[in-house]
Amino acid sequence: MHVAQRRTLGRTGIDPSLLSFGAAPIGNFLRPFREADARGMVDQAWELGIRYYDTAPLYGHGLSEYRLGHALRERPRQEFFLSTKVGRVLRPAAPGTFDSGLWTDPAPFAVTYDYSYDGVLRSVEDSLQRLLVDRVDILLLHDIDRYTHGDAQPDMFETAMTGGARALERLRDEGVTKAIGVGVNEADVCAEALRRMDADCALLAGRYTLLEQEPLDDLLPLCLDRGIGVILGGVYNSGVLATGPKPGAKFNYAPAPPDILQRAGRLQAICDRHHVPLPAVALQFAAAHPAVASICIGSRTPDQQAATAQWLETLLPAELWQDLRSEGLVREDAPTA
Repeated sequence: MHVAQRRTLGRTGIDPSLLSFGAAPIGNFLRPFREADARGMVDQAWELGIRYYDTAPLYGHGLSEYRLGHALRERPRQEFFLSTKVGRVLRPAAPGTFDSGLWTDPAPFAVTYDYSYDGVLRSVEDSLQRLLVDRVDILLLHDIDRYTHGDAQPDMFETAMTGGARALERLRDEGVTKAIGVGVNEADVCAEALRRMDADCALLAGRYTLLEQEPLDDLLPLCLDRGIGVILGGVYNSGVLATGPKPGAKFNYAPAPPDILQRAGRLQAICDRHHVPLPAVALQFAAAHPAVASICIGSRTPDQQAATAQWLETLLPAELWQDLRSEGLVREDAPTA
């Protein structure tokens, strides 16, 4: 596998690089980025051969879109693909007067959920301005899951399906975007949305990994059957598959529980036996499924980004996958080549 390898995203005709740039970190996720460092991450990604960049209004309350747009502005627009998300509208607000969540020193905008038809149109118009482009290649309904909305999720989901999805279809018809879909963290919600809307693609974060393979039962076969392309994020489960089961390792942005550490330890032991890095196996496992067109990684440092590129290109022996299957760590129906 190679960073710049191209795969077609479902039936869209879009062919992103196998490795894509997740722009959440440059929106000051958990800790701040200097402007020059954010630009440097995008420049390095380009030099590595990455040609697909994903962002969202949520990331730094517009800061990620702004920084990404400026970093890509002088690149030939026809040479890269760009995605952003809808479902949140930003409104000017004084710093300190709104909940900034996981974003450190975000842009001075408060975030409001809005999955309505008009809300999605406004969200896209604002994103185009921050990104300094006249179109984006992919638009995704963002976070229509239970984790984000709790008891309000059914109502939010229904508004997204009856309002926001129709707005995305209109924008696709008008040429503002080439492809539409969803960007979520829950596989069952993703599958339900794909059944309800005329989607071209989906970005699924954290749910198809060495530690979580349940999408093989429903979501991934559905995507193959309907020609829906898949972009996978969170393939390290937010840390433990990158660092290994060391003390303080993260799983879904929290300390990894004992059962996860134990399973990661078993994975690590087999990788050590074959002298290959665990994160290389995690990356290439996720990339092996035929529905998957790109793996989206949000690196925090140039070293992390360079390491991810190297892991994707690491040669893995067939015996490794045989051992993982025999130990019950990789399902028999999971593609691995």
